[in-house]
Amino acid sequence: MFRLSDKGEKIQQMFGAIAPRYDFLNRLLSFGIDRRWRTKAVRLLKYQQGSRILDVATGTGDVALEIARSTPSSVQITGADFCREMVELGQVKVAASPYADRIEFRVAPCEDLPFPDNTFDSITIAFGIRNVVDRRLGLAEMWRVLRPGGRMIILEFSTPRSQLFRQIYHFYFRRVLPVIGGLFSRYNAYKYLPDSVLEFPSQNEFSTMMADTGFRHIHIRDLTFGIASIYTGEKE
Repeated sequence: MFRLSDKGEKIQQMFGAIAPRYDFLNRLLSFGIDRRWRTKAVRLLKYQQGSRILDVATGTGDVALEIARSTPSSVQITGADFCREMVELGQVKVAASPYADRIEFRVAPCEDLPFPDNTFDSITIAFGIRNVVDRRLGLAEMWRVLRPGGRMIILEFSTPRSQLFRQIYHFYFRRVLPVIGGLFSRYNAYKYLPDSVLEFPSQNEFSTMMADTGFRHIHIRDLTFGIASIYTGEKE
């Protein structure tokens, strides 16, 4: 059985602590732009009637619900997350939605997905890959459970190319965001967010990591002046 590292356990506990205010702060701190980013990512799914889609690091199920809204009723969605508190909130949201019969949840880390090989037609992970301690293992696990011809879609924060916009972005991320997050939740958790974004590999480094794992036809799309990026890769 997979065991989280000490760092992984601390990240897990941190998300458990902020879970009750997580959705509210996502909307507040991103000015609602995160919804548009998720919608753009979901539009890149590959699916057909009866497909199965996996949302890794599903959190409270926002992407899983967007997938259900955007796909035929025969498509089944599984949300997986290593934080039980997040999953429990997601289950409540889904139960109150029209898609309760199409979405299921599992408590599991990205590095140890409890599914057979070649299970899913598409896999999404939104704002979660930077929280995976062993990213290569996480990518390898997603590749394993993806069917041949399937597509992985990763939505993640990135660093803007424009020097001026990058300075503004870093000021907001480092100085403003933790203070606002601390007012409504935990300061340390919202200090971790910018730190984790700034430590994330460059687009070239991360796309190379994807290729090394086995993904092909890798493509990167910048969103909102490069604040976020969508990475796609396929399993041949």
